[in-house]
Amino acid sequence: MVGALVIYKGKPALVEQTGEKWLLRLADGSQQKVRPKDVWLLHPGPVSFPLEPGLPTEAEAAWELLQGEEVALATLAELLYGQYTPQSAYGAYQLAQEGLWFTLEGTRIRARRREELEALRQKQAAREAYQAAIARLAQGEDVPELRREIEALALGRRQDSPVLRALGLAETPESAQAYLVQRGYWRYQNPHPSRLGLRLSPPDLPLPSLAEENRRDLTHLPALAIDDEESQDPDDAVWVERQEKGFRLYVHVADVAALVWPDSPLDLEARRRGANLYLPEGTVGMLPPAVTLELGLGLKAISPALSFELEVSREGEVCSLAIYPSWVRVERLSYAEALHRPELAPLAELAQIFRARRLAQGAFELALPEVKVRLEGEAVRLAPLPPYESRVWVREAMLLAGQAAAGFALEHQIPFPFATQEAPEVSLEALPEGLAGMWALRRRIRRAQLKTSPGPHRGLGLPLYAQVTSPLRRYLDLVAHQQLRAFLAGKPVLSRDEVLLRVGAAEAVADLVREAERKSREHWTLVYLLQHGYCGPGVLVERQGVFLLPELGLSTSLAMGQELPLNSTRTLCFVSADLSRLSSSFRLS
Repeated sequence: MVGALVIYKGKPALVEQTGEKWLLRLADGSQQKVRPKDVWLLHPGPVSFPLEPGLPTEAEAAWELLQGEEVALATLAELLYGQYTPQSAYGAYQLAQEGLWFTLEGTRIRARRREELEALRQKQAAREAYQAAIARLAQGEDVPELRREIEALALGRRQDSPVLRALGLAETPESAQAYLVQRGYWRYQNPHPSRLGLRLSPPDLPLPSLAEENRRDLTHLPALAIDDEESQDPDDAVWVERQEKGFRLYVHVADVAALVWPDSPLDLEARRRGANLYLPEGTVGMLPPAVTLELGLGLKAISPALSFELEVSREGEVCSLAIYPSWVRVERLSYAEALHRPELAPLAELAQIFRARRLAQGAFELALPEVKVRLEGEAVRLAPLPPYESRVWVREAMLLAGQAAAGFALEHQIPFPFATQEAPEVSLEALPEGLAGMWALRRRIRRAQLKTSPGPHRGLGLPLYAQVTSPLRRYLDLVAHQQLRAFLAGKPVLSRDEVLLRVGAAEAVADLVREAERKSREHWTLVYLLQHGYCGPGVLVERQGVFLLPELGLSTSLAMGQELPLNSTRTLCFVSADLSRLSSSFRLS
């Protein structure tokens, strides 16, 4: 075998010595000792390098003769070159290794079937076209089918992108977005809700008819739905009357559970969504828009409601609660308009009393600037939310109703989604004053949790609490209404395990909703900066150079040459923004 031509690891070699191991000389002159079973004998030799068999001229004719058959390498060499020599043997091997007409199967060679060859040619043609398309894309040409793959990754609809890999870029949604923006395929598209897997169109499900039932007629009483001017889903209204020993508070809530029953198609869809998705581009409801049109308070002359009627003492203690279905006549007001309605004085008084009671019980309040971000066509609008006192009035009324409903559920042993919160990780007295203190408090607040076991809500300063005033917008508010309605009607309520299942499902998707809303606000705020620039006040909230920009609702970190006291205000000017990273930079003016 000395002097024979063999193949070792796909390359030709000359056998120089045999034995337990063979000594091979490779084409590059190097030597290698190998086991005999690791080589394939092509020709007994003698042979010398370099091997230059030349291109076979009869390759297609040989394939036509042999298609579908297996042959020995020597046979193929003779068909291709007319003789069996080291050069022709290696040429036949190379042809089979290329795999077009022939394919290697062990030490035999098989001629492909005609249909197999056609499929392979089509695949090769597609591969060559793909590589050509990649080359055109790399040169700046728009190739729609390749661009769509990158867009799918940017939107979270796929996990990888061979196109980006071929371009030498990271296969991440952020990298895909940066590429699309850089090349001008995208401008300001917001990918975050899609990237998080959220539905971006409202449900399209039929509504059942509102059942006939005994509802208390409260249409003779005023009822005011107070909200932001652009609110499209009014689901609560209030009215307060002074009494000899305190106040009578009515909190009317859209009676969504009258139409959306447990495990109905509407209920299951709302559970999958968890909550309304509020984006600068618009609102995506967890329920069909027709539900809001049917049940939103004040959208019709008379609205069905689930009413919470509370007797509250002058010390802000709930003395009694009645819950019942009702008919109400609701007037809608903005927070600004509510400030000029003298008949709301009892609501303002009750709110002040209950707020003081909560604060005395350890409640804490965050008073950080809030900015509403809206997209109007291609223009981004930022509108700081004025701290209207009427917001406090409505908030305290809703908290009273939530505390009373939680107590009602506990008293009657109704499984319920209770809201709880532990105390913050730091003493309030240890925090700095002003915005810096509010900023530090927000960073240390423990997240509120929804549980089927009652517990105190330290942030609100309440021994018990449940969210019950937004069933059009939050799924677990709807679950609370379903439980209350079933109990009031004498029907079976959901078990604790059934409520726990709903809490887990809704909270999992609600986390994604909150993240999508936060990232979308940041995205469009950065777009606003790119469109308009900015120079305005920034407040130092961390000594490490973190500034809060109240007019933007953004924070930024700056390297400072001098130490400033917390709450110092300086003028900051926008420098740049990266939409793919949701990052921005500013400079001190």
